[in-house]
Amino acid sequence: MNSNKTRVLVIFISFVLVLFSLLSAQDDGKLRIIVFGAHPDDCELKAGGMAARWAAQGHHVKFVSTTNGDIGNAVMAGGPLARRRQAEVKEAAKVLGIETEVLDIHDGELMPTLENRLTFVRLIREWKADIVMGHRPNDYHPDHRYTGVLMQDAAFMVTVANYLPTTPYLKKNPVFLFLSDNFQKPNPFEPDVVVAIDDVFEQKAKAIWKLESQIESTWATGAFEKIIPVPKEGPAREERFQKVRARIFARNERIADKHRDRLIEIYGEDDGRQIKTAEAFELCEYGRQASQEELLSMFLVE
Repeated sequence: MNSNKTRVLVIFISFVLVLFSLLSAQDDGKLRIIVFGAHPDDCELKAGGMAARWAAQGHHVKFVSTTNGDIGNAVMAGGPLARRRQAEVKEAAKVLGIETEVLDIHDGELMPTLENRLTFVRLIREWKADIVMGHRPNDYHPDHRYTGVLMQDAAFMVTVANYLPTTPYLKKNPVFLFLSDNFQKPNPFEPDVVVAIDDVFEQKAKAIWKLESQIESTWATGAFEKIIPVPKEGPAREERFQKVRARIFARNERIADKHRDRLIEIYGEDDGRQIKTAEAFELCEYGRQASQEELLSMFLVE
């Protein structure tokens, strides 16, 4: 068989496999959500609570780490660290009840290329997403920024039939949203949805506890200089878990306090003031522009 015929056969088989995957995806009336985080911990930190709630309600959630995190530790690097972090997010996904994928792109080297845009489009289409979330394009880390750029670049292209024709296009554009951050320039994060996660916070904390490569390194020391090993068992391990839990609690508590007025608008005066922890999301101006009522129905769905 000549090379042209082989290439055509490979493309045809790939198309059939993708089509089968799409047709076999559950069409059960439940929401389908895909979240893009730059590293194997970003999705869990920014959207772990909402993912746990969606999953508990039978909705379908997938986290995608757009780099493999292979430099995100003080002493490990390269393939061993990438494999370790992939295993960690898989364990975290089990706790949350969701699916996860790590792209084979070096940490610190994500670029807004055509190849990567096609990857984003393919993943969104294959998941048949109703909701797509990712970083904003203004952020301290280039991997975060370019994850946001690539997500935005996919926001229209997922609906274009002749763009990446090997993966069937979406006839309805998903709702695209940004994950929360504290950056102010050129514009601050302004949430359209703020969701209480008190009822799923423990589940989120236990999922993040699986990310030990980060707990022992950057989260423990604040720099890539040394590690503080996580005890393997006994009271010392429980004490370390409580420290991590307290740190995650404080992080989500700050979100709730910062956006208290929005929580009160959504949940009412009494309930809104009692919420301790929250996650927040901002509607991207690309993609489908859902109304406030539709957004709330998607995030507060039972």
